[in-house]
Parts: sequence; C-alpha cells; structure tokens
Amino acid sequence: MSKKHLIIDIAKCEDCNNCMIACKDEHLENEWPGYSAPQPRLGQRWMNIMRTERGQYPLIDVAYRPTPCMHCDNAPCLNKGGGAVYKRPDGIVLIDPQKAKGKKEVVGSCPYNAIWWNEELEIAQKCTLCAHLLDQGWKEPRCVQSCPTGALSMVVMEDEPFKLYAQKEELEVLNPEFNTNPGVWYKNMYRFNKSFIAGSVAVDKQGIIDCVQGAAVKVYQGERLVAEELSDEYGDFKVDRLAADSQHYTVVVRVAGFEDKIMEVELKESVNLGEILFV
Repeated sequence: MSKKHLIIDIAKCEDCNNCMIACKDEHLENEWPGYSAPQPRLGQRWMNIMRTERGQYPLIDVAYRPTPCMHCDNAPCLNKGGGAVYKRPDGIVLIDPQKAKGKKEVVGSCPYNAIWWNEELEIAQKCTLCAHLLDQGWKEPRCVQSCPTGALSMVVMEDEPFKLYAQKEELEVLNPEFNTNPGVWYKNMYRFNKSFIAGSVAVDKQGIIDCVQGAAVKVYQGERLVAEELSDEYGDFKVDRLAADSQHYTVVVRVAGFEDKIMEVELKESVNLGEILFV
C-alpha cells in the first residue's frame, strides 16, 4: 500500500519553531488513546530543530534541520520494544503507551535520539506523525500544516514510485549509514553535510579597490575540475557541496587582464578565503 513520507527542505526552514509549537499544542497534556499518552510540558521535543553554521564572517551560511522520529522500516526500536513498538502498513511507527510502560531501553535504541523518556508516566514517547488525525481524514500532520515556508510536506506513495520521486527531487535520508530505511527524507541536505569554499574578488585600480563581478572561480582535486562559479556583483563567490574531512583542493581565480590567483586549500570545514586582490 501507499506509505506516508515526511519531506523536509532544509533550505526553506527559518527556525521559526512553528512545527515544534504545533506538536506541543496537539500533544501537550492531551491523551490520544491507542496512539499516544500526554506529552510532558518540559523536556521533550518530538520535532527537534538542529542548527549549524558554516564558514566565517562575513561569508557564512546558517541552516536549520527539523528532526523528528524517522519512522524507519528497519527501526532498531522495533526490536528493542518487545512488542511495545510497531510499524503500520502506511509506514508510521508508533509506541503503544500501555505496552511501553517501564521499557526505558527503547529510548537508547534510537540512533537519531528521537525517542524521549516520560519520567512521570514511565514510558518512551516520540513523534506519531499525528496518526490520530490522519486516521480521521487529515491530509497532513500538525507540523506540516503549521509550516509557513513550505519546508515541511507530506508525500503519500508506494515504494517504487517514491524511489523515482526521491531521485528526481534529490532527496536524502539522515545518516544513511545507519541502514534504517527512514520514512523522513531531506532536500538540500548539503547545508548540513557538505562544505564550501568562499571568498571575495577585488581589483586595485590605482589605489581604488573595486569589486569584481564575473570572476571565474574553478575548484580542482588534482587535475579534476569538481566545481566552478562566477563572483556576484559584490565580488563574492561560494563554491558549495564539497566534501570536507581534510580533502585537498586547488582554487583558481581568473580575472581578465590579470595573472590567475592559485590557492591550495586543505578543507576540514567550510572556509572563507577572504579578499582575493588583483593588482
């Protein structure tokens, strides 16, 4: 049957936290029998917003990643729950609030840290994708409904059509090395898992420093061209989606009428090369 997939576009998230607040509004002190026990007022974020900053002032990039339960096909919590955790045919993973009593080990089984412990009720809890609302005919959970930028959306498809959709939309899953086959997919994940090389190109015209628009910037690994950009009207450029982890790159900046500038970069994290001045 068709499965429900939550799609999160990192490039559209502005850290407004509407999704988290909507989740709280729906589940705080509200019991949904058969789906979830009341969420406590403090300590749990079923939709957790993670944050990262890349680069150095003034060429930096800040991104936000809403992170709920991944509703995995191969969810470790299913094995650890001893029948308290189950996966529905539509792809939603739920924790039975009655059977989960005292099973704190379920919390530590999640590699995404998306399961929380309710000390008062002594049960593990997490995002239910608002299954109680979807079963009433809602088209999307509260987090999706409340997102003002369209960063969150829900796609309902069978496995094979969704594979094609994910490929077309360049979707990725979080931590694919966990091999959990998540039902939550991300767009523009490079904002979290890739690095960039940035800089500002300028020329010295008889003592007057001016920005260069259209300077050609090429990035090589060995002799292989891996990326290229043109500087904007302010002379700035940012070559993104680069692998880091001490990868070595050669950056060549070309401005008509001047000798090329060549810089060697050992990329451990996103870097701002600063002003690249042609004299």
